[in-house]
Amino acid sequence: MENNTNEANKRLIEKINEVEKNSANKFSNTQKILLTTDGSITAILDVLKGKIDLKTLDQHFQKSNEEVAKLLNIDENEEVNYREVLMHKNDSPLIYAISYIPLKRLNEDFKCDLIRADIPIGRILKKYNIESRREIKSIQIESSNSKLEKIFNTDANLLSREYTIIKDNEVLIWIKEIFPSTYFKEN
Repeated sequence: MENNTNEANKRLIEKINEVEKNSANKFSNTQKILLTTDGSITAILDVLKGKIDLKTLDQHFQKSNEEVAKLLNIDENEEVNYREVLMHKNDSPLIYAISYIPLKRLNEDFKCDLIRADIPIGRILKKYNIESRREIKSIQIESSNSKLEKIFNTDANLLSREYTIIKDNEVLIWIKEIFPSTYFKEN
């Protein structure tokens, strides 16, 4: 197990170095932590900025298409929760995130908290003592788009990562988190 962890950490370091090499700017330590952590982004932001808040921009149930089914390792047309959120502090945006969650893998209490309130997923997992692990699938630099330019009030390139939260060897949640490359520049 330790050998697998060391290999995974080595791959993450190689990936972040590769992405940074293709960037015009050097990443701050804070940016590197946010892109590579296998822990809760919410907990990190709470430490960096004080307790953060979450605003749900869109949330609905939908049938999974081929792409989403592949991300979640489920059958096509299974019902999933789509969630689009903005983590912020005092209405200042920090991180934009989208997630897909297969409903069949949620218990009712988790589902109710997810649907009913603006609660970060990391806090819901903690509330229900859900033992899970995160597997980072990609780290990249992306061009901005009009929607995110409006949200973040900048046209800077974006840093993003995609990862899954695994529980009982099944994908519980797929998440993509995005923030401008000009954010979190402090070391």
